[in-house]
Amino acid sequence: MDITTPRPSPTPAALPAVRISRAEEVYEQLKRDIGEFKLVPGDRFTENEISERLAVSRTPIRQALVRLQQEGYVEVLFRSGWRVLPFNFEQFEQLYDLRMVLETTAAHRLCDDGLHAACTVNRALLGELAAIWLAPLEGRSADMAQVSQWDEAFHCTLVSAAGNTEMARVHRDVTERIRIIRRLDFTKPARIDATYEEHAQILGAIQRKRGDQAAMLLRAHIQSSQAEVRKITLHQVHMARQAGLG
Repeated sequence: MDITTPRPSPTPAALPAVRISRAEEVYEQLKRDIGEFKLVPGDRFTENEISERLAVSRTPIRQALVRLQQEGYVEVLFRSGWRVLPFNFEQFEQLYDLRMVLETTAAHRLCDDGLHAACTVNRALLGELAAIWLAPLEGRSADMAQVSQWDEAFHCTLVSAAGNTEMARVHRDVTERIRIIRRLDFTKPARIDATYEEHAQILGAIQRKRGDQAAMLLRAHIQSSQAEVRKITLHQVHMARQAGLG
């Protein structure tokens, strides 16, 4: 080959796949365990126990636990392993307040399409939400775990549809931090019916471009969930673990 001939760039298929580190895998697994109530506030465990359960060496486990400690999920106990931290209800209150600001702002933007030059409303995303939440009674899901996941996706999608990527990024962070608490909101079947009705009303207001009404409905919806958070007991958490809510 002529040495002046440039070598062809590798095709996307030839590029090596991005590998997730063991520490990242352990971090994600332990975070899921906490979010799905396999590990609940007050539970104690050692690095050796995690190592045996996940078949991973202690180094990535320690790296994952330090990261979870920095994020406020666990704490290290002097010479006796680790403990899942109790719920910080004051922090949850603040996160719910922030969530309310973000979502009501998004509702106004969704109803004022075209007034914000830097943000383009994604109507296709709103259509996807309508297919789930405006379904007839016979088309509704009765699976509490499924509806809990759809509920989270509903609120994230509303903010994403408003077109402000930075707002959506902050909202996703808030959502992740309150996920475990929100799942406890779906331990009662009546909550499923209420969620369908409230989401349908919010979507209806957005479709009619009634920003004030949509924001008012969202605020009431979030405040209702926030009020339930204040009633959460450790007993409910253990019941959720037994029920396999995650």
